[in-house]
Amino acid sequence: MMMSSLVWFALVSTASAFHVYEQDEFHFKSWMAQHNKVYSMQEYYERLEIFTENKRRIDKHNEGNQTFTMGLNQFSDMTFGEFQKSFLWSEPQNCSATKGSYFSSKGALPDFIDWRKKGNYVTDVKNQGPCGSCWTFSTTGCLESVTAIHTGKLVPLSEQQLVDCAQDFNNHGCNGGLPSQAFEYIMYNKGLMTEEDYPYKAIEHTCVYKPGLAAAFVKDVVNITEYDEMGMVDAVATLNPVSFAFEVTSDFMHYSTGVYTSTECHQTPDKVNHAVLAVGYGQQDGTPYWIVKNSWGSLWGIDGYFLIERGKNMCGLAACSSFPVV
Repeated sequence: MMMSSLVWFALVSTASAFHVYEQDEFHFKSWMAQHNKVYSMQEYYERLEIFTENKRRIDKHNEGNQTFTMGLNQFSDMTFGEFQKSFLWSEPQNCSATKGSYFSSKGALPDFIDWRKKGNYVTDVKNQGPCGSCWTFSTTGCLESVTAIHTGKLVPLSEQQLVDCAQDFNNHGCNGGLPSQAFEYIMYNKGLMTEEDYPYKAIEHTCVYKPGLAAAFVKDVVNITEYDEMGMVDAVATLNPVSFAFEVTSDFMHYSTGVYTSTECHQTPDKVNHAVLAVGYGQQDGTPYWIVKNSWGSLWGIDGYFLIERGKNMCGLAACSSFPVV
């Protein structure tokens, strides 16, 4: 009984030392209910403190004159270190191709394009869960779209096959990989199965690829030259969505709406740690942006999407972009 009282006192003292107020706890409990969170007593106070720190950062950011807003989301009880460990690559990647094979069309390009509005060419936002497998979602998202553009059939493809089977192409399951290398795996493996036939588990298993059930194929892989962002614009405008990887820093974890522009990330990072899919581009209040599909579920960002500034190689987004030929 004495020990229990001492633990309780220590927890309350810790929370008080951080100046967690009644209003903070009210917001935390509301957020817990919204996201179906349950903690032990000790974890409750640890998460309350982290949540309060995150919320204060979000509120401070939103008070300024920013191009994007931050907001509470499913990650708001995590430190960036915890988030990084669970949802980004534990082995950040060097881009595999610096000289690309893409030749721009040289023609006039539209001011706005969104492949979601051009037809049934983009699958719903998926959720990678606590596994650094975003590279597989960027890969399947791109191949799903390219295949749909060429065949008229949009079929969700298997991320789990890539997690389990693509290691020989310098990919690392839940620890990271690159879409360009995943496209090479699919090309030499002669196919990728559907999501339905090889469902996602968010953990690495033994490869159980069945060639007879392959539903999508790659004839060639196109790498856009490193940092050629206009090449990316040309490809998205004239051909199809494009996979790319960039450097995620702590401010991106809280992204909510608007055009993401960061002073934390590097324009030419040594390594990238997250892969996504550019499905279009446009301009807002004079700021050009990319329309990007993420893989953290539809509750994050703008229904699972985000906008990021275009034309400045923001966070190294043009370091390694690619797409398949089907």
